[in-house]
Amino acid sequence: MTAATAAIQEISIAHSPDSDDAFMFYGLATNKVRVPGFKFTHTLTDIETLNQRAINEAFYDVTAISFHAYPYLQDKYTLMACGGSVGEGYGPMIVASRKLSLDDVKKTRIAVPGTLTTAYLTLKLFAPEVETVVVPFDKIIPAVVSGEYEAGLIIHEGQLTYANDGLIKLLDLGQWWREQTGLPLPLGGNAIRRSLGAETLLTTTNALRDSIQHALDHREEALAYAMQFARDLDPTLANRFVGMYVNERTLNYGEDGRVAIRKLLDMGYERGIIPHRANVDFVG
Repeated sequence: MTAATAAIQEISIAHSPDSDDAFMFYGLATNKVRVPGFKFTHTLTDIETLNQRAINEAFYDVTAISFHAYPYLQDKYTLMACGGSVGEGYGPMIVASRKLSLDDVKKTRIAVPGTLTTAYLTLKLFAPEVETVVVPFDKIIPAVVSGEYEAGLIIHEGQLTYANDGLIKLLDLGQWWREQTGLPLPLGGNAIRRSLGAETLLTTTNALRDSIQHALDHREEALAYAMQFARDLDPTLANRFVGMYVNERTLNYGEDGRVAIRKLLDMGYERGIIPHRANVDFVG
């Protein structure tokens, strides 16, 4: 092994197989964005699995997480100041095959995509007593259509496609959150292992920001790459979905974005949904 080879530091990155995450990591995944002395490896796994793995193993150097999961892994990870998915008055939705009042919704058993998702946390802030059952996120719409569950909490591309399956939106939790707080709804972010050390933390965070900027600057090529992960979306809808969750706020949360992350987690703690108070800090 040469000295040059030995000097290469490998950084393991894990994110969900979604068009918005693929778009965000396009620059790094295709080596359009390079960092001397660093090699980035990519693993694609659903977000609830990533949440659990970060909490139980601190397995990946960089991992996409739901903000709801952050208090459970904050000892091992800090948040990158870029790479977040934030809903500007939109977000996870409660859908059903028939119209229900919001009072009825609170008494309905709802299929949810995982108890560590931010969608679940926001649902519990809206309706603390609601009964839920965990269903893989991509099986929720079919389960509601088939009548197995009366209502479902949908994330990812389902937010744009639910009507194609004859479902009705009962509540957009991103809209509800904005009405309650006046803030955007922070859904997911990227966390990085504290043990990497300050210099590597900053270098890796800057590399992700460069990757996001590269995708925004080369939108057509990045979208073409992301389309392979765009479940059931045509190019127009994929472009719309990516635009919802990869934008200027993905480069930088902004002051109100950071306030929103802290407020969401503080409310979860104060209402007994999250057992640990979050100490939110950012790198980069």
